Amino acid sequence: MILLITILFSLFYLYQINKMTYALCESREIPEEKQPKIYKTVNILVTILILSFYVEVFLQV
Repeated sequence: MILLITILFSLFYLYQINKMTYALCESREIPEEKQPKIYKTVNILVTILILSFYVEVFLQV
């Protein structure tokens, strides 16, 4: 059950982070060729954050 909740939360959170990254790229007028690198970096860092959150919760249960 915790895994399912974490997955749903993670998908929603990644979607929101990507929306904010898109808004940042638009507002700062970042060139198109640099945007994939920014998205990749942000998504990797957020995924690490989500995995560490899941491990922390899993170890406490």
